[in-house]
Order: sequence, then C-alpha cells, then structure tokens
Amino acid sequence: MKRRTAYNPKRQIRSAMDAPLIERLVAQVSYGGNPEHKRNPGDFGLTPPTSPRPDKTLCDVVGLFSRSIALGHLQCGIRKGLISIQTRGNFPQNIWAVTDSGEPLEAQLENSERGVYHGYPMPESDPFRDEVLQQWQIAQ
Repeated sequence: MKRRTAYNPKRQIRSAMDAPLIERLVAQVSYGGNPEHKRNPGDFGLTPPTSPRPDKTLCDVVGLFSRSIALGHLQCGIRKGLISIQTRGNFPQNIWAVTDSGEPLEAQLENSERGVYHGYPMPESDPFRDEVLQQWQIAQ
C-alpha cells in the first residue's frame, strides 16, 4: 500500500456522542504504539523498539514515553468527544487529544477488531491541528 504524503482532508470530528458509546469506547480501546514515532522506546514493548522515520513526528518531543499515559490521552479524547466521523468496525478511525502542555495528538486505529490505536503529535503544518485545539477548548 502506498504511503500517504499529504494530510487527510476528510478528517472530521463527530458532532455528538451519547454517554453509552463514550463509556463503551473508553472501556474497549487500547494503545499499541508505532516504532516509527519513537526515538526512545519507553515502556511500549515494540518490535523493533524504535525505528524513527524522518517524515514522522516523534512522541519524544512531547514527552510521551509511557503506554499508560498514551492510553490516558486516548481515553480523555474520547470523553471529550474528539472522535472521527469515519469508523472501521465498532471504532472511530481517529481520536484526538491535547497534552497538558497544549500539544495536540492524533491517534489512528491500527486494529479495528480489538480497538488498538497508535498516536503521534500533530505537526504544526497540519491544518487540522487548529480544529483539534479549538474543539478541545470547547469541550473543557
């Protein structure tokens, strides 16, 4: 499969979610990680532990070295309703969150049967970054 070289222009944040859906997603999602977004392997247990690519944003720049913290961001994004309209199976294709220091994160579904995601900091050049930051503030 050919790698995408531009940001997906179809990304949209769902406008509303009901409480049972939110709680189901929070309970079922998990975080896998991706060695392409890591310089420091942290406790992610990836194989290979790291394989940073020059065209990928690294979790290291926002201090994400713990699977449990990454999962916490993923679950917080769900609770605030920052999930994509697009789904695969029973899970949204994307979930967005913002770190305590104000860095927006994007997670992509990597296993649609088990609800496993990997995430990364959104680059400043990504036009959707501003939408995520704005929606995060609204959801406060």
